[in-house]
Amino acid sequence: MLPSISSTQFLLFYLILLFVPSRTVAYRWQICSTRGGNFTDNSTYESNLNLLLSSLVSNGSGSGFSTGTVGRIPNRVQGLVLCRGDTNATTCGSCLSNGAVDIRQICAYYKDAVVWYDECLIRFSNLQFLSTFDNEPTVALVNYDLKDEVDRFNKVVNELLSSTADWAAYNSTKRYATGQAFNVTQAVPTIYGLAQCTPDMSTSDCRQCLEGVLQGLPQGRMGARNQGVRCNVRFETGPFYEGNPIIRLLSPLTNATTPAENATTPASAPTSPPAVGTTGKEGKTKKTTIAISISAVSAILLISIFCAWYRRSRKRAAKSPYQTDSEQATQVIESLLFRLPTLRVATVNFAEANKLGEGGFGAVYKGLLPDGRVIAVKRLLNSGQGLGELKNELLLVAKLQHRNLVKLLGVCLEEETMIVYEYVPNASLDKFLFDAARGKQLTWGIRYKIICGIARGLLYLHEESQLKIIHRDLKASNILLDADMNPKISDFGLAKLFDIDQTQGTTNRVMGTFGYMAPEYVMRGKFSIKSDVFSFGVLVLEILTGRKSNDSYNPEVTEVLLSYTWEKWQDGSASEIVDPALGGHYQQSDLLRCVQIGLLCVQENPSDRPTMSTIVVMLNSETVSLRAPSQPAFYVGNGDRVVTMSVNQVSMSEQESR
Repeated sequence: MLPSISSTQFLLFYLILLFVPSRTVAYRWQICSTRGGNFTDNSTYESNLNLLLSSLVSNGSGSGFSTGTVGRIPNRVQGLVLCRGDTNATTCGSCLSNGAVDIRQICAYYKDAVVWYDECLIRFSNLQFLSTFDNEPTVALVNYDLKDEVDRFNKVVNELLSSTADWAAYNSTKRYATGQAFNVTQAVPTIYGLAQCTPDMSTSDCRQCLEGVLQGLPQGRMGARNQGVRCNVRFETGPFYEGNPIIRLLSPLTNATTPAENATTPASAPTSPPAVGTTGKEGKTKKTTIAISISAVSAILLISIFCAWYRRSRKRAAKSPYQTDSEQATQVIESLLFRLPTLRVATVNFAEANKLGEGGFGAVYKGLLPDGRVIAVKRLLNSGQGLGELKNELLLVAKLQHRNLVKLLGVCLEEETMIVYEYVPNASLDKFLFDAARGKQLTWGIRYKIICGIARGLLYLHEESQLKIIHRDLKASNILLDADMNPKISDFGLAKLFDIDQTQGTTNRVMGTFGYMAPEYVMRGKFSIKSDVFSFGVLVLEILTGRKSNDSYNPEVTEVLLSYTWEKWQDGSASEIVDPALGGHYQQSDLLRCVQIGLLCVQENPSDRPTMSTIVVMLNSETVSLRAPSQPAFYVGNGDRVVTMSVNQVSMSEQESR
């Protein structure tokens, strides 16, 4: 998520707009992304873009929402427009028409761009984004700082926006709702709120998306908005939408929420696990413990305890105007629960024909839910191993939303334990990379896209998400590929959650996969974001060479891939490491740049490795100079140096993942 701008920047932005002529409303914010590349005048892409924008404006003006695709790869362009739910056809059409002109000017020649206004948004890209409900890119903007009664003000804002988000997701076919809270503080008597999703989203997808932007909404401000391309929330201390509010918070101190005039009472969010599961999540949950046993007796006991806890939480909620962490945890668990009969039907009773693979923690099956969603179901083995990893998966992945992270949908705790993910059709990267025949499908363009996508996913985990997360088991088999060969980082079982100001940790039990683990982690149990950077560097070199980092998986044998690459780099013959499956079809300059980045990532000293933000810049800019790498860790060559590793208290991971 993009960082919030300061109140001074916000005011300056508005002052600039007062003196700059514009055909649209005063508020405008845009992101012109370099990840899609650029196009030229009179190109096929430009023609397709013009056709798409014309169609989106025409179709979206009347309905308030439209999506479309024009052309074929590499000149395919997809687009989306959305108008605020209270706008009429005239206002919506005017905003979209002017916006279509603006976005071509302010993001000239960019293939990937989005522009937001008060009344509408326009997004287009050469990347396939319509097949998911990914809300990126997002932008958060803020108003003045609040001076008095900040805690009470924040509580009322959270309650108002949560209720408004519930209405938008559960009660509105337009996926749009507004709200108003009265008697907030003496200084701020009234707050106005808004929540909206694109109307093609399901109830659960909308509520999950809104929860994501609610997490990133700045606190303690007189107004703020957090908006993406699929959903957005906003609150202000003055009216900013047309018409009466749908939600009216009459008395925040007693949690009295009533519908506004001429509105029906909002239905509450589902209070029991739906038939096919929901995907909402509560972002404020700091710690949730899910004790899981695979045996049927323990599962029944767990469910009994959960139900008793759930009933007590409901009773406490009736007495208190605001939720406690444990009550929010109840809702998190509830929203992630899938019924076993639902998963049996979805997978045809876990038919062998639907098995996608089998690894150290159990088999994975493809399934189809009644609502049309295709899923992957991981059945955990009847073993104590992996229970801590399961807890991490639930707590971490459910809080994360990014196009390069696999999406967790839920969990089943009936009779056996299962995790439900989105289905990613092209399996994992290793299935292509280390197979002579399938490796030819990984063209240079696809390999470069995979490298950049993994880098963006790690950057999100390390710096851009609301959490600070170290993956600790980044490897080719944990990179899944979607229908367009976009990478998605998966398997967060070993991930470590950090406080924002924490930079590293130490463990007595090293867990991961040899060949990818950084030397300080293997030998001293120390891990940090630079440990993930080391693993990323190994992955980059594997993608370039088509070679496994350590074919033998023998902990006593050091990583020959790093030595091989380093020696070729030193000899000036780095191009000789290229995977023969590429057939010589690659960009020499891009290749050498990637080799250099890979070697910089696998330096022995963690401080010598770049951060993921620096790596993303290096991958996307040819003008950024790169420093020369030094000898990598685990170097074995010409008898110079051999590193042996103790295997005491080390768990080696070889499982196939999905």
